[in-house]
Amino acid sequence: MLCAIAGALFGLLIRDVSLGLLIAAGAYLVWVHARLNGLLKWIRNRKEYEPPETQGVFEDISLEIDYLRERHKKRKKKLANYLKQFKQATRALPDATIVLDDLGNVLWANKASEEMLGVRWPEDINQRITNLIRNPELVKFVDTPIAGSSLDIASTLDLNRQFNIRLAPYGKGQWLFVARDITDLQRAHQIRKDFVANVSHELKTPLTVIKGYVETLQLHQDKLPDLFPQALDQMQLHTDRMQTLVEDLLLLSQLERGDEVSGQQPIAVAELISEIHRQTANLEGASERMFSLELDANLYINGSQRTLYSAFANLIVNAVNYTEDRDVIEISWYQDEEGAHFSVRDHGIGISEEHINRITERFYRVDSGRDRSNGGTGLGLAIAKHALTLHDAKLHIESELGRGSLFRCDFPQSKIVEHDNELAFSRIS
Repeated sequence: MLCAIAGALFGLLIRDVSLGLLIAAGAYLVWVHARLNGLLKWIRNRKEYEPPETQGVFEDISLEIDYLRERHKKRKKKLANYLKQFKQATRALPDATIVLDDLGNVLWANKASEEMLGVRWPEDINQRITNLIRNPELVKFVDTPIAGSSLDIASTLDLNRQFNIRLAPYGKGQWLFVARDITDLQRAHQIRKDFVANVSHELKTPLTVIKGYVETLQLHQDKLPDLFPQALDQMQLHTDRMQTLVEDLLLLSQLERGDEVSGQQPIAVAELISEIHRQTANLEGASERMFSLELDANLYINGSQRTLYSAFANLIVNAVNYTEDRDVIEISWYQDEEGAHFSVRDHGIGISEEHINRITERFYRVDSGRDRSNGGTGLGLAIAKHALTLHDAKLHIESELGRGSLFRCDFPQSKIVEHDNELAFSRIS
């Protein structure tokens, strides 16, 4: 405003107001440019230049820039402290911790990474993790990372050590690669499995002998005191339960070792399920259940017939045990775009949500009293899960308390095979 007034007065003196205003505008632009240039120099190098001392908007801009710079400095210092604390914490961790970019290159690693994985920092910075840790499974794991996924691999430095690898999103376009030593855990797990397998094997012979003597004594009950028949019946009942438990434990041990999936062949699953249904219908209480079967007779998969029999039979028997009289048990074998599926749906007592994630654990019982009364060992679903895992399949469970349950075995498309009419089905005895 002052510049315009001065220009107008100057124009009156020279008797040309327009020219005066034009000269005043030009002078104002030169002044503004000089101030902006001074402000730019100060922004670029605060140590050599002072901020423009002009009052008004330039002074306000200088103060605001000063405030923003100070705030940025405090934030940068705080982030640096956070980063320092993070590095100190991860250095102290017993687990190997590595920060990867979105291409799998090493950005940072803690001290444990060198001792456990041979990854050194900063020597290996920007090196691809799969070039430093040579493992085919790790390549796929890193190339297609999934948040929360994990992988168990053997150490490339010491084959006797086992590591569990986890990937978690970290920052923008970065992943946190964490390796935990699970050698002792796996060794303890193997010792437990070997112990169970060995004990089960050793128990099989004496149980067979005891069962034989009990059956022999039962054949001559008329020659025994009155107290003996009832005692022999109890002995037979519990011997049978122990024998079933031992057989289930031995089968589970075989499945864990993978013994039952060697020499896989095309399986006529519809006939296998029909055979299981015929045998199940003869079980105590099964005659009071109603079965609905929808089976695709032309759908075959590649697998182990005995292993699949164990998985499917356990699911069907499980449905029989947990449904009431006259209830319908729906059994299906079908194919869709995702693969082949075997499902068993019942309308029985159902399972509450908190138990669903654990019911495939060995010996886990939702209702221990009911399981023992119907002769269950608590291993049926564990056997089914292991059998399916060996066929690259998954067990899907849906259930609602009081409304029934759905157990579905999902087989990938790769397991489905073409067949001809000469493929035979051999009954499981």
